Amino acid sequence: MVGRIPVMNVMPVVDLGRQPAKATVDEPFPVSATVFREGHDKLGAEVVLTGPDGRRRPPVRMVKHPEVPDRYDAWVTPDALGAWTFEVQAWSDPLATWEHAAGLKIPAGVDVELMFTEGRLLLERVREGLDKSDRHGHGILEGAIDAASDTQRPVGARLAALQAPELVALLEANPLRELVTVEGPYPAYADRTRALYGSWYEFFPRSEGATRDPETGRVTSGNFETAAKRLDAVAAMGFDVIYLPPIHPIGEVNRKGPNNTLTPGPDDTGSPWAIGSKHGGHDAIHPDLGSFEDFDAFVAHARDLGLEVAIDLALQAAPDHPWVTSHPEWFTTRADGTIAYAENPPKKYQDIYPVNFDNDPIGICREVLRVVRLWMSHGVRIFRVDNPHTKPVAFWEWLLKEIRRTDPDVLFLSEAFTRPAMMHGLGAIGFHQSYTYFTWRNAKWELEEYLRELSTESDHLMRPNFFVNTPDILHAYLQYGGPAAFKIRAAIAATGSPSWGVYAGFELFEHVAVKPGSEEYLDSEKYQIRLRDWDAAEREGRTLAPYLTRLNEIRRAHPSLQLLRNVHVHHSDDENILVFSKRASSTTGGEDDIVLVVVNVDPHATRETMVHLDLPALGLSWGDSFVVHDEITHEDWSWGQHNYVRLDPSHEPAHILTVRSPR
Repeated sequence: MVGRIPVMNVMPVVDLGRQPAKATVDEPFPVSATVFREGHDKLGAEVVLTGPDGRRRPPVRMVKHPEVPDRYDAWVTPDALGAWTFEVQAWSDPLATWEHAAGLKIPAGVDVELMFTEGRLLLERVREGLDKSDRHGHGILEGAIDAASDTQRPVGARLAALQAPELVALLEANPLRELVTVEGPYPAYADRTRALYGSWYEFFPRSEGATRDPETGRVTSGNFETAAKRLDAVAAMGFDVIYLPPIHPIGEVNRKGPNNTLTPGPDDTGSPWAIGSKHGGHDAIHPDLGSFEDFDAFVAHARDLGLEVAIDLALQAAPDHPWVTSHPEWFTTRADGTIAYAENPPKKYQDIYPVNFDNDPIGICREVLRVVRLWMSHGVRIFRVDNPHTKPVAFWEWLLKEIRRTDPDVLFLSEAFTRPAMMHGLGAIGFHQSYTYFTWRNAKWELEEYLRELSTESDHLMRPNFFVNTPDILHAYLQYGGPAAFKIRAAIAATGSPSWGVYAGFELFEHVAVKPGSEEYLDSEKYQIRLRDWDAAEREGRTLAPYLTRLNEIRRAHPSLQLLRNVHVHHSDDENILVFSKRASSTTGGEDDIVLVVVNVDPHATRETMVHLDLPALGLSWGDSFVVHDEITHEDWSWGQHNYVRLDPSHEPAHILTVRSPR
């Protein structure tokens, strides 16, 4: 039923309030509502948060939207991990109504003493409700009440006393509420910071430390011990999460050979996503990688370096997975009696059987929960979920709620490159992060639209993670853009999203596809061990590692780059110069943190243009001039609303600018 003061279209509300909106500890998130009433009397609105401890936080006053009539907005910040609620309270505001009428009538000589009398009575009501210990506030009110009552004082002076800034501020903080209407509560869930912010690095343990016999050419797999040695370099680049593709035994039946061929040799390793063999399934480790003790040591070393370990949760099975024998009902049997393998035309995955959740959903749920908790017991608190969109959404909702109920710090990243409805739905039911279409957004206009969408339209449903490449995706932009393309994509990913990721080899500019028109790498690491000489690349300067390191340093130094909902797109005259800013308000009384990003998205040509800034979006006034500091080149410039830029992709394709004090 509509309240006395109607409050409608509250946001963020997910699935009619059945699911919580996305929030993060200490991350501000916006609440908005349409609030109106009959007649001309004024109203007020505020947001009230209630924390996991049941304690209501101080209300946050909502302000009118500058462009949308009757729309009110406020930013609120949860300060603890867990389930929160928020409600919108609206009320008739007699003080604001009087202030508006008095400002019109008294100067016009209409009902002058009546208006002062009504104002005095309202101020007396405020005084009655004011905390007795607030001596300063009582002093302000007494002075205003005296002015309203003093008929010997000039009318203009009396009115000015009732419009004094300190009185207005006091009344805004202590409003008189009449006809209060409450809409809500609506749920939000505040996750730990890593759910929002982090730099990810992906590598295959079997490739790290692998060796080739110079006489036979035979490749010996790396393992957790050799891979642990690579962690120091990953941590030195400033990454926070090390993500491992499946580390389980790999099936031998229908094993894939190099470049996805069906004719493997006796030494071919197969795809880690073809999970399960005579050595075990999802609860086992590939024998070439080591034991659980070796894995525990790997996790411990990563932790010592400040890295969290994420592993792959891929709910599928090789034909020789133990599940196929013990639970054949968990798979789809075709009319000819064979089990259906995975297909994504034109791709075929003969070495993988998808799980069918319809025959024994309870049994599958119990087994998956057991597997997840097993890896949690070995220090894994982040799971990257392979193709969640090919499993029932209801299953994921159940699993994620079960984990959150006992271990709210455990995070899940959704690898779902699919329809927006499914991607948003998976985020809504509990996935903490989501892969995105970022890989396929390369033009300036595409990036502008996508940054706006992710930061303001779908932010309550899903949090993005901008991976610049994956073992599955080598975009044509990287194939043909040269080293500049790698810099450009890294700069946009690292600044445009609070979470971003890199798959090993990106820093070596690996860019050759298996064939024209394909996004598959030549000699893809999905099907074979890949040998890389990291030391030689560093000695010879053939690595982007220093640039990635600098990007992660900048991210750690600037709180604005650790937030999602603060992207503002600015304008440039060139169709290839992308301009956006991110701003974070200081919580310590200092200056705002403002970062301005200007990127030439054309990796082949130098671009020069004028950049036009929305200065109020930077917390500045029209006409201000200010200093910008380039965090990459460490140069300083004096900027204003309109600025000339020239970006040569062969040198530095991007400015990442810290906005310093106005001049």
